Amino acid sequence: MHATVYKIAPEALWRTAEAEGRFDGAPIDHADGFIHFSTREQAIETAKRHFAGQTGLLLIAVDAGQLGEKLVFEPSRGGALFPHLYGPMALSAVKWVKPLPLDDDGLHQFPDMEP
Repeated sequence: MHATVYKIAPEALWRTAEAEGRFDGAPIDHADGFIHFSTREQAIETAKRHFAGQTGLLLIAVDAGQLGEKLVFEPSRGGALFPHLYGPMALSAVKWVKPLPLDDDGLHQFPDMEP
């Protein structure tokens, strides 16, 4: 089991979650019925595929162990197992939140990430 999973989210959406005390997901999460997360190994590709060129994003590191049995690793892109959370995320599970800026080439600059 991965100790840390990651969520990429627009800063405005995340600040609303902080004000409400929980994260219910982004519009794509609502449409799919679960909150999409990535492992450390998947996060950069997720940013390229789903957030290319977007500014104002945050990278949220979440303690997978605190999400409990509602966190399920399911096959997705290329058969890889992606973490999906079936329910809201308690903010107490968040380890840290860091900006995800673009570099001069238009790629997201990731901070150091835990496994």
